[in-house]
Amino acid sequence: MAMDDTSVHCGSLPDEAATLALGGALARALQAGVVIFLQGDLGAGKTTFSRGLLAGLGHAGRVKSPTYTLVESYPLAGLTVHHFDLYRFADPEEWDDAGFRDYFGQDTVCLVEWPDKAGDLLPVADLTLELEVSGQGRTYRLTASTETGQSCLTRLSTPPAAA
Repeated sequence: MAMDDTSVHCGSLPDEAATLALGGALARALQAGVVIFLQGDLGAGKTTFSRGLLAGLGHAGRVKSPTYTLVESYPLAGLTVHHFDLYRFADPEEWDDAGFRDYFGQDTVCLVEWPDKAGDLLPVADLTLELEVSGQGRTYRLTASTETGQSCLTRLSTPPAAA
């Protein structure tokens, strides 16, 4: 499906608070069943963004990087967030061997760091967040790949109605 230029949302994140705020803002625009690929070098802010998103969805506890556990799951009201980190995968077949395909569903939000490590075995991303270090801060580019992703970006870009 061809997407128009509203399929991209980008900007700068001057500090950690801005990265957390972006995650929180996207949380308010999401719907269950969304798959988000998180791309960027080590230290680019993928886990910080995930902390903001989880907080925006109502998670009040600690959020840790799933680098060694490969996946951290957060059961929330109405959905479960699965945060994957595939950095340590040496072969895409490890994705199937781990049984991670079963984690994706209509009642989940799946965040996947280092999605390229699973090759073409992952479901299609609805959204892809690219983070890049820029000076003391970061830049980001959030791209929709599906109609669901586009709906999320539209909601993200629409200011809340005044009360």
